[in-house]
Amino acid sequence: MDARTLTDPIPLAQALMRRPSVTPAEAGALDVAEQALAALGFRTERLKFGAVDNLYARLGAARPNFCFAGHVDVVPPGAGWTSDPFAADIRNGLLYGRGAADMKTAIAAMIAATQDFLAAGGAPGGSISFLLTCDEEGPAVDGTKAALAALAARGEALDHCLVGEPTSEERVGDTIKNGRRGSLNVVLAVDGRQGHVAYPQRAVNPVTAMAEIAAALKARKLDDGAPGFAPSNLEITTIDVGNPAHNVIPQRATAKLNVRFNTAHTAEELFAWIEETAQSVAARFGATAQAQIASFSVPFYTEPGAFTDLVGAAVRESFGLTPALATTGGTSDARYIKDYCPVVELGLRNATAHMVDEHCAVEDVRTLARCYEAVLRRYFAR
Repeated sequence: MDARTLTDPIPLAQALMRRPSVTPAEAGALDVAEQALAALGFRTERLKFGAVDNLYARLGAARPNFCFAGHVDVVPPGAGWTSDPFAADIRNGLLYGRGAADMKTAIAAMIAATQDFLAAGGAPGGSISFLLTCDEEGPAVDGTKAALAALAARGEALDHCLVGEPTSEERVGDTIKNGRRGSLNVVLAVDGRQGHVAYPQRAVNPVTAMAEIAAALKARKLDDGAPGFAPSNLEITTIDVGNPAHNVIPQRATAKLNVRFNTAHTAEELFAWIEETAQSVAARFGATAQAQIASFSVPFYTEPGAFTDLVGAAVRESFGLTPALATTGGTSDARYIKDYCPVVELGLRNATAHMVDEHCAVEDVRTLARCYEAVLRRYFAR
């Protein structure tokens, strides 16, 4: 395709970024995307669950149905920006603002890619769809998860999906995520018996029990990894007592922990082990322990094969490098999509995601659009 005919995704990216869509507020960002897709002939609809608005758009009725997925919600900007975080300013070839990396620019690149694909070859022998949410950075309950269930209930099927999360490390295109580890957040509480430090035999110190629980949890080697995944790990993130006195054994100690786990485990199995360990160790000290799941997300994994090869070939064509397949990093809505179709993630560099002065290179967004167009071209040429 002649580079001079390509759609520039930057104006659309700026229009999306100028909508302050902090989770779960849509703030007009979905309106911008919906209008752009409707102009290309997509049938669009809103799927609202609770306070969360979602957009599903589809061009065509036949299968296969290739889906672009992502989120227009962003985290709060925080303080200390050198420019308005929702101004989408361009300085020295860099686009600044919330959503520059994660991931309004990728959505703009997807739409620009679709426009170029349609302009070059017309409607595909199948369907192209978009699933966009405002709930990825939040609880992620009323967004992609709920929308997918509603679509499936009425017989809407996705065959493959590409999510525009910022997956790249040193260079755009160097990493495709074909999986993500699960995440389990647990809150522990250990109750003892308050007393004077001079008479420890009359008290039960929950801090001692909590320290032993933490040591016991950390002592277990969870696994040696799983296909495509690094070993799982458990980290104690805080132990709190809130005791202002030096001479008082406190009544209660609490702790928070996180487990990043691969496909060798389930969240339920890990929580059962944590709960049993905490209660067993606490009992040895005459204390009691309670465990509670604060939140969890499941892992996903797409086996390397024809789909990952196709996306990798599009990266080589567009960026001139061979991407690595990886399962590192945080969670994403791909953990829900994997229950419906094979899914991978490919996007910009993640170096400034969620940071003050979040930014990306303008030319990287344009090249990402060319890469997404190459994915569509290769997919529908199969």
